[in-house]
Amino acid sequence: MTTLHEPGAAAGPRTGRTRRGRGAPEGRRGAPFPLLVPGLLALAFLLLPLLALLVRAPWRSLPHLLTSPEVWQALQLSLVSATAATAVSIALGVPLAWLLARTDFPGRGLVRALVTLPLVLPPVVGGVALLLALGRNGIIGRWLDAWFGITLPFTTTAVVIAEAFVAMPFLVISVEGTLRAADPRYEEAATTLGASRFTAFRRVTLPMIAPGIAAGAVLAWARALGEFGATITFAGNFPGRTRTMPLAVYLALQNDPEAAVSLSLVLLVVSIAVLAGLRDRWMTGA
Repeated sequence: MTTLHEPGAAAGPRTGRTRRGRGAPEGRRGAPFPLLVPGLLALAFLLLPLLALLVRAPWRSLPHLLTSPEVWQALQLSLVSATAATAVSIALGVPLAWLLARTDFPGRGLVRALVTLPLVLPPVVGGVALLLALGRNGIIGRWLDAWFGITLPFTTTAVVIAEAFVAMPFLVISVEGTLRAADPRYEEAATTLGASRFTAFRRVTLPMIAPGIAAGAVLAWARALGEFGATITFAGNFPGRTRTMPLAVYLALQNDPEAAVSLSLVLLVVSIAVLAGLRDRWMTGA
C-alpha cells in the first residue's frame, strides 16, 4: 500500500530554507573583528565632528544670532546664487551629459575626464582659473570688458559662475549615468516614427531621465551652497554682494566663534535635508 505524503510535510524543508534565506541574506552575516573595528573607527571619525558641532552650539543665543541682518543677507544670497548656479548647470549640463552618453566622437574619454576635473581640483585653483579666463585681463574677460563693458569678477554674477563651475560636474555625472541606464531604443523608435532627434530627446528622453536630473540638481545645489574657495577667489567677500554663508562662517570664526557655529548649523541642516531628499534614490537596496 502506497503512503501519500501530505503537501505540508513535503514543503516544510523548502519553507524553512526560504525563511532562513530571508532572515540572513548573503553578505550580511556577522562582521569579522578585523573589519568591524576599523569600520567603527571610520564611523566615529565622520560623526564625532558633527556631534561636537551640535554639543557646542550656543542654543540659547541661537535665535538671536540667526535673526541678525548679516546672517539673513548671507543666507538669502546663498540661496539665490545656489539656485541660479543649479539652473545654469541644468541648462548646460544636461545636453553635455547627453553628448557623453549617446554620441561617439574623438576624445570623448578625455572630455569626460575634463568635465569631472572640478571634482578633484582645489576650489582655490578653480577660482584662479576663472580669474585668468573671465577677469578683466583674462582671455575672455578682456573682450567682454572692451566690447560690452562687462566686468564679472567681484560681482554677484561671479558668485553664480564660481558655484556653477564646481557644481555642474555633479549633475553631469548623475544625468550621464541615468542616460546610460535608460534604453535608447525608445528614442530610436520615436525617430523612426518621424520625430527629430531633438523632439525625441524632449518628448521621450527627458521624462525617462527626470529622476536622474532631479538627483543631480539637488547635489549640484548643495555643492553650490557650500562653495567657498572658488567664490572668495573669483568673487571676493563683499557684504550683500558676494558674501555667501560659507564666507560668513569663515569671517565669523575669526571674530565671533558662536556666530560661526550657528551659521554652520544652518548649513548642516541643509545638508541633512539634501540627504533625506535623496534617500529613496540612494538606499533602494537597504
